[in-house]
Amino acid sequence: MEYKGKKLTVSVYGHPHGPCVGMVMTGLPAGVSVDTAALQAFLARRAPGQSSHTTARKEPDLPEFCGGLINGRTDGEPLRVEIPNQDVHSRDYAQFRDVPRPSHADYPALMKYGADCDIRGGGPFSARMTAPLCAAGGIALQWLRGRGIRVGAHIASIGGVQDDPFDPVGVTAADFDRVLQNEIPVLNPRAGSAMLQAVDAVRQAGDSLGGTVECAVLGLPAGLGGPLFEGLESSLGAAIFAIPAVKGVAFGSGFEAAFMRGSEHNDPYRMQNGRVVTETNHAGGLLGGMTTGMPLLLKAAFKPTPSIALPQKSVSLSRGEDVELRITGRHDPCVVLRAVPIVEAVTALALMDQML
Repeated sequence: MEYKGKKLTVSVYGHPHGPCVGMVMTGLPAGVSVDTAALQAFLARRAPGQSSHTTARKEPDLPEFCGGLINGRTDGEPLRVEIPNQDVHSRDYAQFRDVPRPSHADYPALMKYGADCDIRGGGPFSARMTAPLCAAGGIALQWLRGRGIRVGAHIASIGGVQDDPFDPVGVTAADFDRVLQNEIPVLNPRAGSAMLQAVDAVRQAGDSLGGTVECAVLGLPAGLGGPLFEGLESSLGAAIFAIPAVKGVAFGSGFEAAFMRGSEHNDPYRMQNGRVVTETNHAGGLLGGMTTGMPLLLKAAFKPTPSIALPQKSVSLSRGEDVELRITGRHDPCVVLRAVPIVEAVTALALMDQML
């Protein structure tokens, strides 16, 4: 599985129930500094088993550098990082080879790859594979920050509970830092508490919830990107849709723009301290596939976790008949709680590739 950019390639390998997952990152120039302690802290934000609101699987997600890094700096060779798997329960997945889980990749994967497809833990479609993706994106975040570019995200909603949105024209790095100080990554702690109550309620009911993550990027120069397939929306959208459970991506006003007039949606220009800015930011910092110099704003929508404890309708592939499926094991009642750093990571990866 590969992310193929203009300059960067990230190959993700391993299996969620194998010895490890990992990534190989090629295209990095020599001399890129990597703060391994900061990278480990970033990966910990995504790691499972940190609260009663997420899956009980416990993985420390400690990155092991196997090549491409000398004395904290890249040497120009492919950068390889492995993350050991330490807490797997493969027996929980045996039945799904015959009875596929609704809204999981089990059935289409078996049709595509046949009997040799290893669907334990979700196989290559598992969110576990975002751990090495976050390792690559975490390095990209550090590289961007060294150039004055900050990427930050928060949970915009879970179920019907909404967090405060980023200010489209006035979001700051201080907002990103404030998000990290709360129990879950939100701007408004009261909204965070209500989200956790909603997650607890569906978990006790054997069900799950979806939600959205809002991401902002500060410090981008105007003119980054290009038209049509060169557009920054194209590369960012492809990267974000690689995250399991993402079902929608919107920039700026997104689908709300379809219900607005041009006089409402257009962002008027003005001068501010010798710099061209816009009074509003319905475009989300992107016009014609290129950055405008305003904050880049996007939102990713995540579906509810399909592994739920309630009985569901499925089929037995071997018997060719309808059956009732009951899923056991360890699953997130809401994947959005751990999705914020993943959105930041793939956003940073796509932006670093554009800038290189």
